[in-house]
Amino acid sequence: MLRPRTRDALERVRASGAHVIVVTGRMFRAVRPYLEQAGLDDPVVCYQGAVVADPANGEFFLHLPIPLAEAHEAIDTVIAAGFHLNCYVDDLLYVAEVTPEARRYADFQHLDIHAVGDLRAWLDRPPTKLVAVGDPPALDKLEAELKPRFAGRLFISKSLPYFLEFAHPDVSKGSGLAFVADRLGFSAAETVACGDGENDRELLDWAGFGVAVANAHDDVLARADLVVPPVQEEGVALLLESYLDSLP
Repeated sequence: MLRPRTRDALERVRASGAHVIVVTGRMFRAVRPYLEQAGLDDPVVCYQGAVVADPANGEFFLHLPIPLAEAHEAIDTVIAAGFHLNCYVDDLLYVAEVTPEARRYADFQHLDIHAVGDLRAWLDRPPTKLVAVGDPPALDKLEAELKPRFAGRLFISKSLPYFLEFAHPDVSKGSGLAFVADRLGFSAAETVACGDGENDRELLDWAGFGVAVANAHDDVLARADLVVPPVQEEGVALLLESYLDSLP
């Protein structure tokens, strides 16, 4: 649920005529309830930028899935390394079996799980995203091994410490927001982007002004033009209120 201060700040920003674009690694069906709570109707960037969707009807304006050959190779590699793997097709979550890792992930994002047995054998079309779930230090090691191997073939980044995500090589939160900017007619120079996770690097790099919350990943803090209080103190709401107070 959105906190009241954040929801009120978003409503005031929308009333000012500014666009509010949510850019997230989550699947569309997982983020849609938050968009409805906030009353946001601008296109939403999901799946690390692999999807741009219409919040009202769920239409995909953009969809860049992982090529099937790379998806199969990534599945083989992640499973061989002993990690649980999530697979996303048609905005649904598929797994080989419902493991404790799958259950925690699904409960965290309020998602239904579809178990299909042998995930690699089942997958016969390009998935939107793959996610390896596991212990953060072990995933750090896996990330370091796989980034060089899949360079130019997959986008690989952590969204949270225990989620390592795989997407189309041309995908990032920055590319997704650039697509929306072209569609709505605003520029990077006019954009303020807020982030906290490792997968927000490209988002802050694209925007004219980058903002990190105080508990953000070190790489995001290093990119930020401004650091606001942490999530628990609703730093982004404070930022929006400051913007609104500066308007004539």
